[in-house]
Amino acid sequence: MSKDFEQSPSGKARRTRGLRSRRCILASLVALAIITGCGREAGSSKGVKQGKGGGGSNAPVAAIVGTVIQKDVPIYLDGLGTVQAFNTVTVRSRVDGQLKKLSFKEGQDVQAGELLAQIDPDPFRTQVEQLEAKKAQDEAQLSFARVELKRNADLLAQKIVSQEVYDTQKAQVDQLVALVKSDQAAIDNAQVQLNYTTIEAPISGRTGIRFVDEGNIIHSGDSNGIVILTQLKPISVVFTLPEQSLREIQPQQSQGPMTVIAVDRDNSTLLGEGRLAVFDNQIDTTTGTIRLKATFPNPGLKLWPGQFVNARLLLSVHTNGIVVPASVVQRGPEGAYAFVVNSDMSVKMAPVKVGQIDQGQALIESGLTPGQRVVVDGQYKLQPGSKVKLAETSVSQSAEAKTNIAKREKGGENGKSHKGQNEDEAAN
Repeated sequence: MSKDFEQSPSGKARRTRGLRSRRCILASLVALAIITGCGREAGSSKGVKQGKGGGGSNAPVAAIVGTVIQKDVPIYLDGLGTVQAFNTVTVRSRVDGQLKKLSFKEGQDVQAGELLAQIDPDPFRTQVEQLEAKKAQDEAQLSFARVELKRNADLLAQKIVSQEVYDTQKAQVDQLVALVKSDQAAIDNAQVQLNYTTIEAPISGRTGIRFVDEGNIIHSGDSNGIVILTQLKPISVVFTLPEQSLREIQPQQSQGPMTVIAVDRDNSTLLGEGRLAVFDNQIDTTTGTIRLKATFPNPGLKLWPGQFVNARLLLSVHTNGIVVPASVVQRGPEGAYAFVVNSDMSVKMAPVKVGQIDQGQALIESGLTPGQRVVVDGQYKLQPGSKVKLAETSVSQSAEAKTNIAKREKGGENGKSHKGQNEDEAAN
């Protein structure tokens, strides 16, 4: 009994110490839970504040804004065309002979009547001289026959010769007259052949690469000829348009010449401006298109035979058209639309009807009015009701911004180096 009585206070003390330890642990857990809850609440309030600031869904979106303008807009019909020389001539020899001389350089501009080549004329000149000699001989015989005829006429009047003798002599004179005419015709033909030995430019134009060199024997039947001569000023462009365009072209052409411009395949580089010369007298049934031909002065030789160009036929001019940059027009399930900027810098979707898009500009038939502000770039971040802020678009502003960024970066590097230097000095 005394032993148990002595041990009981010690057990009670141990139980008391265990109870105090559990209470301390429980208090620590409660305190930790309170601290965690406060941290979450602070983080949530901070996130809400950020959502109301620049990183949330209600933040203004940077966008490029433009103004709807009103101006005259040309209406074009576009077709793919091919440049053709206004006139093309393959220069050939019309007689056979040796090519003695070429009087042009490849790629040279020549005028009509200018000497291009010379064929050896000696054989043809000799033939002309031979025919002239024969004619002289026949003329001498004709002269003698006429004297005989006159004598026979006198003798017939005196009834010394018969009528038969006189008629025979007269027939001989007529035969010699015809022979002299034949001789002259042969001389003329030989002279023409002699003239053909001198080859002149039939038109004004530019020579190409020659097909034959000096010293060769050439023939009138050669397929290649000597050189191809093309007229580049003026020049023609042949292009096609859908057959539906014909009913629009005919009334306009009856009012006067229609303007056609030729642009390069990039659809922006102007190559020349000309006039519509003619459209074909029938429609191509296989393609459903009609061929048209335009004439261009081509002063700078920007148009070249065989070149592919985009031909644009000016059909009419839309007076006081509503015009916006082409990037303003967006496409959606319900058709074309544009984001219009309200006075409070919020945007709304406005359905638009587009007449044409040309050279980066869209002609709006309905949906916009002059003076309205529209979003030109940055639409992919916008929804109806979103607010926008003007983005820096000018070159000077962009350059200034880049300069400021460079200065800040340079200053940061300098600050960092100075800070490192101070830390080193403090460490020392």
